Amino acid sequence: LPRPRRAQRSLVARRPLRPEPACLTVFSADPPPVQLIVQFLEQASKPSVNEQNQVQPPPDNKRNRILKLLALKVAAHLKWDLDVLEKSLSVPVLNMLLNELLCISKVPPGTKHVDVDLSSLPPTTAMAILLYNRWAIRTIVQSSFPVKQVKPGPPQLNVMNQMQQEKELTENILKVLKEQAADSILVLEGALKLNKDLYVHTIRTLDLLAMEPGMVNGETESSTAGLKISAEEIECQVCYDLGAIYFQQGSTNAAVHENAKEKFFRTKELIAKTGSSSLHCTIDEERLAGYCQACGVLTSSSDDSSQQATPYSQIHSCMKSGNYQDLVKIFLEDNLALSLPVQFRQSVLRELFQKAQQGNDALDEICFKVCACNTVCDVMQGRTIDIQFCQLFLKPSKEKIDFLLEVCSRSINLESASESLKRKMAAFLKNLCLGLEDLQLVFMISSHELFIKLLKDDERKLLIDQMRKRSPRINLCTKPVTSFYDIPASASVNIGQLEHQLILSVDPWRIRQILIELHGMTSERQFWTISNKWEVPNVYGNVILGIKDNLTRDLVYILMAKGLHCSAIKDFVHAKQLFAACLELVTEFSPKLRQVMLNEMLLLDIYTHEAGAGVSGERPPSDLISRVRGYLEMRVPDIPLRQVIAEECVAFLLNWRENEYLTMQVPLPLVQTNPYVKLGQLLAATCKELPGPKESRRTAKDLWEVVVQICSVSNQHKRGNDGRVSLIKHRESTLGIMYRSELLSFIKKLREPLVLTTILSLFVKLHNVREDIVNDIAAEHISIWPSSIPNLQSVDFEAVAVTVKELVSYALTINSNNHFWLIIQADIYFATNQYSAALHYYLQAGAVCSDFFNKMVPPDVYTDQVIKRMIKCCSLLNCHTQVAILCQFLREVDYKTAFKALQEQNSHDAMDSYYDYIWDVTILEYLTCILSLIKAIGQTELNASNPEEVLQLAAQRRKKKFLQAMAKLYF
Repeated sequence: LPRPRRAQRSLVARRPLRPEPACLTVFSADPPPVQLIVQFLEQASKPSVNEQNQVQPPPDNKRNRILKLLALKVAAHLKWDLDVLEKSLSVPVLNMLLNELLCISKVPPGTKHVDVDLSSLPPTTAMAILLYNRWAIRTIVQSSFPVKQVKPGPPQLNVMNQMQQEKELTENILKVLKEQAADSILVLEGALKLNKDLYVHTIRTLDLLAMEPGMVNGETESSTAGLKISAEEIECQVCYDLGAIYFQQGSTNAAVHENAKEKFFRTKELIAKTGSSSLHCTIDEERLAGYCQACGVLTSSSDDSSQQATPYSQIHSCMKSGNYQDLVKIFLEDNLALSLPVQFRQSVLRELFQKAQQGNDALDEICFKVCACNTVCDVMQGRTIDIQFCQLFLKPSKEKIDFLLEVCSRSINLESASESLKRKMAAFLKNLCLGLEDLQLVFMISSHELFIKLLKDDERKLLIDQMRKRSPRINLCTKPVTSFYDIPASASVNIGQLEHQLILSVDPWRIRQILIELHGMTSERQFWTISNKWEVPNVYGNVILGIKDNLTRDLVYILMAKGLHCSAIKDFVHAKQLFAACLELVTEFSPKLRQVMLNEMLLLDIYTHEAGAGVSGERPPSDLISRVRGYLEMRVPDIPLRQVIAEECVAFLLNWRENEYLTMQVPLPLVQTNPYVKLGQLLAATCKELPGPKESRRTAKDLWEVVVQICSVSNQHKRGNDGRVSLIKHRESTLGIMYRSELLSFIKKLREPLVLTTILSLFVKLHNVREDIVNDIAAEHISIWPSSIPNLQSVDFEAVAVTVKELVSYALTINSNNHFWLIIQADIYFATNQYSAALHYYLQAGAVCSDFFNKMVPPDVYTDQVIKRMIKCCSLLNCHTQVAILCQFLREVDYKTAFKALQEQNSHDAMDSYYDYIWDVTILEYLTCILSLIKAIGQTELNASNPEEVLQLAAQRRKKKFLQAMAKLYF
């Protein structure tokens, strides 16, 4: 059984325990907070430390036994309702609670529940075993459901450590529960055979067990002790839980669905029987109804009246029996009802395609018919036409046109349809005609009753004119002698028009149709060259241009170029359609290009998530993270790869805190061959070690050395005409794993605050290492980096300074309220003698972390160094009264600087308006002496005899008003 790591001790062990009367007042609230269970168990499970500073298991003393007893009492007050407990308690806490229940119910530790005869046990003991195994099954089922990730708050290292520990403990418990799932199922199946009422511990029975060990064999084990749970309620709950685990296991064993169906239907019967009289049985009836419906679809029903009740069950039955004609009828009827979701329609079509590819040629016609139904449904609902329909319609025939027209006719009721619906259907039929070359097939559509009703006379005439002008090979004139007006336009004019349409279109199907027509007119042109805006990376271009078939080459090149362009302008919907069409095309003949398209679609999915759900902090789906890992680990030979995809993948993993994978699981050969993976691994490892001791920061040193190498320059000596030797520095060095510009580009893809802070502090430290620098820049975590570099001459410090500026500017676009980043920006302006801008950012840093100075600015933000720099800025701006006031902000007031500033005659600030902000009595006395300002020193709250709290409050009030006044001046 999954038990806590420490040895469990029964609450009734050793000696009688009489709870304190004050402990019983916990339950004055109705209901009590479930969090009391967490508090009691956490306090009871705290390890102790002996005299040798060794951690020991929690002692079995009176205090801990009382705390465990109180936790059990809270659960008893809630009547051991698993629904309530599971919503409020984590898996480890609930595991600990139920283990305590087993202990107090006299279930020996280590005993296998499946080996115990429940009928021979006392009612409370049997009920404890039943509760534990029900919880085990429910936890296994719950762990299989997808869980929406909660948006994390600001990173707090101690909280993150606790969350990681709880996650690991939960995974360990789940592993044990899953290993023992078969035993838990047997225990619950055995409970269904008991057919008797059971009892569960109440506050009273728990008190009896704790107070009177002699009563263990008396009232606490009798048939009347505790809260009565009827046999029907027990059976209802157990049937529901067993049905849920059977349904989950049915994904690998279809026969198990029959067991699930039996249990769910029995649960439904029991709920109908007990009705409102049930006191302790709470079943989610909506979820139960969903389970019953799913089981009815997945299993064959012997009851003819209940069978075929829904379109889902009818379709499932048709697929199972091979009755595909009825399947097509269901899809035809649903085109008018529109009850089937589009995802379900597509899944049925995919299954048919898979069966057809396995050698069942008879399914080709069925695939077309179902696809036609889906396409017309998409048209009616305003969705784009799927590429599969275009593929199946490459060779249209009279039979296909007949069926398609039948689908269109049966999918719209012209009497009640809206004008919008009619226009969608008319546009579909018109585009269908434009895509056909066989005049007989065109005539079939244009002479159909639906076509005539939907298109007006002038629209039909315009359509025929368009088709006449489209190609010199098509002549729709029915006269025996060609008239002047029926002479088609010249081929060059048609080619120019089609090329113009080809440049503008982003519809894959339309692009294909245009290229077919263009290649039908001339075979001499390379149509992928008609627009200089179509750009495909060189690594891909060589492969694409090597395709022998001219039409296929043009189509692949143009689809990829347009898809990349749409991705660049963030038109992700059209980009996905173009890439999907290209993938379908190249899959047939080129595994190499297929992998290229899969890689580009992965990059597109990353862009789509980062620009959509990722902006609001929603974690990416697990399959996208798996695909990113799969790309990085891909070892397919001779596949052209774009470096930007690897760069985006590593940035994606860092942004979504996949540090565990980058640090521990990424393959070593990948780290050695891919510089972005190596950089990502070092960043992830450094971020993980930040809270650790200084001696454990080996990865920080490794990251430091890598960045120093990237920022190093290669030196060359050259002898000039005058015979002197001069030193030439090459700014872009090849000594590192990548160029500095590439590193900067990669960092600007990062958004995770901790990663940005880490790399920013590294560059700040590198900037500060130079011995001749006067004004150091402060940064968070700056102490983790080395303090010196062996060869200072090799580092391009000018490039480092530029990089720091660019990184700070970028970081502030990610979060303009990060006070540490604002301090860095202020220090940069201070170092470059831009004092007004420096004051702006110093004040902004204080404002964002103090609610615009309504709260005290944290001392780690306004350090003495920051205050001194603000003083120097004000002094060089000739704002000497501000200097005097700021001198009070220092831990030790700088009277010398304050007095000197107050003596200045030429001050550019409004001196008189600032005197009220001085609270230091010594400065006020000096001010009174030189200016005779008696009113300034006569303020009662500044009297030195006042209590310390009054003096601090007066100082804080003046600090607030002064900083707010400064902010209004410099913002």
